[in-house]
Amino acid sequence: MISQENNPYFEAGFTANNQETDVPSLEISGTIPEWIHGLLIRNGPGLVRSEKLVNHWFDGLSMLHRFEIRDGQVGYRSRFLDCNAYRAVKETGRIAYAEFATDPCKSLFQKVHTLFQGGPAITDSAKVNIANWNGRAFALGEPLMQAEFDKNTLERVGVFDYGQKEKTGVTTAHPHIDGARLYNLVQQFGARSFYQILSSDGGAVRKEASVGVGEPAYLHSFGMSRNYYIIAAGPLVVQPITLLVGARPFIENFQWKPERGTPFYLIDRATGKLAFQFKTPPFFSFHHVNAFEREDELVMDLVIYDDASIIQHYYLQRLSNPEIELPFGRLCRFVFNFRTETYTQEYLSEQCIELPHFDYAYGFARPDYRYVYGVSLRPDRRRGFYNQLIKIDLDARQDMVWREEGCYPGEPVFVPAPDRTSEDDGVLLSVVLSADEQASFLLALDAKTMQETGRARLPQKVLFGFHGIFFPEEKAL
Repeated sequence: MISQENNPYFEAGFTANNQETDVPSLEISGTIPEWIHGLLIRNGPGLVRSEKLVNHWFDGLSMLHRFEIRDGQVGYRSRFLDCNAYRAVKETGRIAYAEFATDPCKSLFQKVHTLFQGGPAITDSAKVNIANWNGRAFALGEPLMQAEFDKNTLERVGVFDYGQKEKTGVTTAHPHIDGARLYNLVQQFGARSFYQILSSDGGAVRKEASVGVGEPAYLHSFGMSRNYYIIAAGPLVVQPITLLVGARPFIENFQWKPERGTPFYLIDRATGKLAFQFKTPPFFSFHHVNAFEREDELVMDLVIYDDASIIQHYYLQRLSNPEIELPFGRLCRFVFNFRTETYTQEYLSEQCIELPHFDYAYGFARPDYRYVYGVSLRPDRRRGFYNQLIKIDLDARQDMVWREEGCYPGEPVFVPAPDRTSEDDGVLLSVVLSADEQASFLLALDAKTMQETGRARLPQKVLFGFHGIFFPEEKAL
C-alpha cells in the first residue's frame, strides 16, 4: 500500500472530499490586487476515491468552487452539482450512472436502454468546465446534459442539451462562444456516425455542419477560427456497435490505430461544407488551444501527445504510483496552406503543458495572440503529478514558470488588468494544493513576471480539478 508519506499528491488530491463549505473571508498573505472584482468558478471532481468508488480521474462527481474576489479580499464556497448521479451516490454509496471509465451497467439490456432509449443511465454530472454564456453560468461535461447554475448559490437552475432529446451522442466540454452564439461539436453514434457542429444563441439550436465518419474518434475539444471549424480526429477510434454490445466503460471501447494517422477536417463556417482535409502522422490531443487565418494559411495550436497513453495514466491505480512518469504533452503548431494543400508542424516549447489557457476574449482567432498558460511538469521531476505553472511566449519562444516545493497547481486563469497595455498585463489565478499542509490556496501571479503577488488560504483541500472561468463584475463606486 502506498502511503501519503511517499506519495503526497495522491492522498491530498484524489481522496474524497465530501465537504460543502462556506468561508466568507479567507486568510490573505501578500496582496490580492484590489482591482480584481468578480467570481472565479472552477469545476472538477469532489468525490473521486472513496472505497474504490470510481476508476478514473474523469469519473468523480462534479463539485463547483466559487471564489468571490473584492477589494483585495476573497470568500469561498463549494457545492456538489445537484444532479441524478450525485443523488444516487449520496443515497446508495454506489455509482449508478455510466461515467467515462466506470460503468455500473452489467447487461446488454442495460446498454441498449442507456444508449438508444435515452435512459437515465448516462451520467448528468457535468464535471469538466465552466462557461459564461451571455452572463449565464453553465457546468459542462462530455455527456449532452449541460447544467445551468446560479453563480452565487451554485444551485442548479436548468439544463441545456443541444436540442438532442434522445441523448444518443456526446459533446465536448470546450465550446466556442462568438458574440452571443455558443458553438460545440456533437458526435452522433450509429451505423453511420457524424461529427456535427451545433450552435445556439440561447434559443433554438441550429445545425451548422455535419461530417460523416465510419469510426469516430474520441474528441475532447475542437478548433474554431473566423471562417473555419477545425476537427483534429486522432486515431483513438471506436466501432459504434461496441458501445452497444460491449460490457466495458465508454472510453475502454476506443482503440488506438496509428496507421490511420490524424485527419484534420477544416469546415467552412459560412457554408457548413468540408473545405479542406489534411492528414498528419498520428497523435493524441485533449485540448485545441487557438486557431487563426493569415493569407492562404490556417494556423492551429494544440497540445499533443505521441499516443493516447495519457488516458491510461489518469486511472487512479496508476496515479497512486509515485514512480510513474506522466506522458509529456507539448504545445504544437500546425500550419495548413490552402493553395498548396500542404502543412508544416513545429513545437512551440520544449516543456510539458496541459490544461492550456489563453486570454480568449482578447486572443480568439487573432494571428497576433502571444501567450499560452498551463500546468506543467518540472523537467527534473517528471514522476508524479503536475508540479509547476508555465507561460509560453509564442513570439519569443521562451518559457517562464512558477513552482513551489510540495505544491501542485491547477489550471491558471487569466484576469486582465483594467486599461491594460499588453496582452499579459493582468493576473493569473490558480488553485494550488499543498500536499504538506493537506490544504489548498488561491494563488495570484503577475502574468508578466510569473511572480506571486499573494495567496488566499483555504481551511481544506480542493481536489485536483479541471477548468474554470472568471466572471468579472463592475466595481461599486
